[in-house]
Amino acid sequence: MINFNALEAAKVYDAPFRFITAEGALTKAQAGEVRRDYPTIDRSGYLPLTKLDVKGAFASLIDDLQSKRLAEILSDKLSLDLVDKPRMITVRKLSKIGDGRVHNDSVSKITTMLIYLNDDWDPAEGGAIRALNGPDDMDDFSLEFPPLAGNVFAFARSDTSWHGHPPFAGERYVVQTTFLVSQDALDRKENRGALQMLLKKLNPFAS
Repeated sequence: MINFNALEAAKVYDAPFRFITAEGALTKAQAGEVRRDYPTIDRSGYLPLTKLDVKGAFASLIDDLQSKRLAEILSDKLSLDLVDKPRMITVRKLSKIGDGRVHNDSVSKITTMLIYLNDDWDPAEGGAIRALNGPDDMDDFSLEFPPLAGNVFAFARSDTSWHGHPPFAGERYVVQTTFLVSQDALDRKENRGALQMLLKKLNPFAS
């Protein structure tokens, strides 16, 4: 499903950290098919793929996200070696106002790729990811990239890979693929994600 040629043609940035942006990894029609077959999600946050139903066009997207070719392309574009690294896929449908605050990923993550699935987007409403120049100010950014269908944002984790998005509440479809340093790191994160999902199910009003 993914147009890997679009990823191979992605624009590479080296500051304030190494990241890429690509458009057209999916068509709007394909993104609509993925949304049609999306897992049932009724709460905000990224949910672990291992706890969700996978079918139809959504399953086709997941197959591509788990492919060796994706690892090879991201390795080349980000100057990393990802081919044999374990990967974790997490899925979002809903955002709340508190999501997306300025943060950096943990050292157990090597790289993260976001593929967006939204049919349209108004940047004035927030929710567009920003590559930030530092940890202190959401408005101090080098690039803002809208979460439109087929757009891809991927970055190599480093001490300077600060990112986030302005506050937004509502539907915001995105699938995240993260390559990790080891299987142990993957197991810990998936177990933590499953626990958080259970706690949210028991208390849907928790933050």
